[in-house]
Amino acid sequence: MRAAIFNAPKDLLLTELPRPEPGLGEVLVRVRAAGVCAGDLYIHTGKNPYVSYPRIGCHEIAGEVAGYGPQVSWPQASGPEIGSSVVVDPFVGCGSCYPCRIGKRNCCASLSIVGIHREGGFADYVVVPTGNIVPVPQTLSPFEAVFAEPVAIGVQGCRRGEVTAADTVLVLGAGPIGLAIIEVARARGAKVYATDLSQERLATAAQFGAIPIAGGEGLLDRVMEITAGEGMPVVMEATGAPPAMEQTIELVASGGRIVILGLVRKGQEVRFPGLDFTRKEVTIVGSRASVDCFPEALELIASGRIGYPKIASFFALEEAPEVFETLAADPTAYHKAVFRI
Repeated sequence: MRAAIFNAPKDLLLTELPRPEPGLGEVLVRVRAAGVCAGDLYIHTGKNPYVSYPRIGCHEIAGEVAGYGPQVSWPQASGPEIGSSVVVDPFVGCGSCYPCRIGKRNCCASLSIVGIHREGGFADYVVVPTGNIVPVPQTLSPFEAVFAEPVAIGVQGCRRGEVTAADTVLVLGAGPIGLAIIEVARARGAKVYATDLSQERLATAAQFGAIPIAGGEGLLDRVMEITAGEGMPVVMEATGAPPAMEQTIELVASGGRIVILGLVRKGQEVRFPGLDFTRKEVTIVGSRASVDCFPEALELIASGRIGYPKIASFFALEEAPEVFETLAADPTAYHKAVFRI
């Protein structure tokens, strides 16, 4: 099979490998679409602290069931029929630690992520646990379904922030995850504002129904003017920049909710003024990837309420080295890159 392998930082090679075979409790997926995430770019640039090389990247995967492991052969299996369309939920939990026991396998103490700890979807085939495939509605193509993973992150964030139609939401960062949050929050009926330092990204956010607010200096004043001095009821951070995380406590209304989705490097401190925890009685939560959010994400995409797939740039897998070189030079070069496989 063909595979794009990260041999080392800045060393991406397209090569031929033997087709993998599914083991006990595993399923072989024929990959049809593979999305590029910031995490894949970090593997390419050597900034991902969790990956080991060589590695086939990609955790945004849509395809077809090609076969099951020896003890899960169809039709006795409870999984989707061979040939049916599926997406891959890339977070593999151990099932026994405390987070797994309370339904938070996305925070598993010994978490394994497809495309980081195990081989991913930049290839013709990928092997994953049978419990990590989700059936795709017949109305969706693989090139629409592949957006289930980033949209599921938006679903998880909105669940964590308890976003409803009664809310006004401010999204910090209009990159790929910010756009997913915007679309899911709007699908829930919320009024959504978005801010970013990039005017191009703000224009895209406006395309998806968010009200743009210029980022940078003066953001707090602009937000206070919009909200008559109250602050935003819900603030969702999707930049991964410590200053933006720290500013959420100023931007949120008293009694409001803050959801932190962005990632900082290990050891990076983020500081909040201690008095505001009690003075404003805010709720601050983290949101990591998603858990059990894929069905809702696929339903939203199938309903037409998610426009995200319309701005994707599609490439052949053979173009992977050039695509990653372009993104390494300018991470904003594409709103979203997807490989057709």
